[in-house]
Amino acid sequence: MKTLLKSEEFIQFLGAIYLFSQLNFAWWWFPALLLVPDLSMIGYVINPAVGAVLYNLVHHKGLGVVIGLIGLMLGNQTLMLAGIILFAHSSMDRMFGYGLKYGDSFKHTSLGDL
Repeated sequence: MKTLLKSEEFIQFLGAIYLFSQLNFAWWWFPALLLVPDLSMIGYVINPAVGAVLYNLVHHKGLGVVIGLIGLMLGNQTLMLAGIILFAHSSMDRMFGYGLKYGDSFKHTSLGDL
């Protein structure tokens, strides 16, 4: 089952790359921004509960979809880029086995313990 889930995330990641290719940004923007959502781990400096909430908010695929769709409706490519990066990053994380976090520990995730 894990292989099936990881392959699904890989396909979604490829879809995000395709969507990025439709924007008017140089290709270097994609890898340059791909790890920016991990800055949300800063919440773990306060405590695991705050860290989990902040991490999960930024790594929720729905956030990326909503931001991207708002950008599409407004014709704003920067918002579309932000949504695509958030979605791509979340897919990449889950492809590598990093799920959403529980509030007790960074290593306790929806996809099992790290």
